[in-house]
Amino acid sequence: MRRQTALTAAAGATLITAALTGLNVAAANDRSQPTPTPAPSGWQQTCPSQSPWTGPGMGSGGPMHGVRVDDEFDYLTQMLPHHQEAVAAAQQLRRSERPQMRRLGESIVATQSAEITKMKAWLDQWYPGRSAAVGYRPMMRDLSKLSGNALDEAFLQDMIGHHMGAIMMSQQLLIHGRAQHEQVAAFARTVRDAQHAEMFQMQRWLADWFGETGMPGGPGPAGDGRQGGCGW
Repeated sequence: MRRQTALTAAAGATLITAALTGLNVAAANDRSQPTPTPAPSGWQQTCPSQSPWTGPGMGSGGPMHGVRVDDEFDYLTQMLPHHQEAVAAAQQLRRSERPQMRRLGESIVATQSAEITKMKAWLDQWYPGRSAAVGYRPMMRDLSKLSGNALDEAFLQDMIGHHMGAIMMSQQLLIHGRAQHEQVAAFARTVRDAQHAEMFQMQRWLADWFGETGMPGGPGPAGDGRQGGCGW
């Protein structure tokens, strides 16, 4: 399992940066869009010739498979269940034996619970009467029966990909100028930058504690022909 993760992690590491590069190119070509919001520095990489999603625990779609943000309402309604899943998973870290993991869990629960409340208030205020229900596919494994190293390793593997999904949704909204309210644009920048930092902290812990290098990814449907975010 660990060897497979290590062998395929490098593909996942380039996918997010390559996809963001593609989004920047798309925005530059679309002269009708507002001035794009740039991604943090250090995200530019070359798209791999092949990028199979073969890492563990990312659900059936992978962290970027099918990610599409059409407008602000779409962004908020997709981000709500995404945050709710993260909060539920982070609550499991109360049982972790590592204080770093317990603190991470507490931070995710506090931060994303507050953001859930904020997003619900925005939907009620700006989009009254519209259903916020979406067909969300879980991205994380059931952690309730895991403990010790197994709990920590599974959480880190899955939450890295989970954060990648939030970063990609936020960057789509920003690059294509689809936020109708500055509050949402500012929120998307916060999500993108904060989760980017957390993602690489989790990656370092995977390397330090479990010898896993690179960045775990999630599996896409077999034979669907997608190359992660490349050429999006």
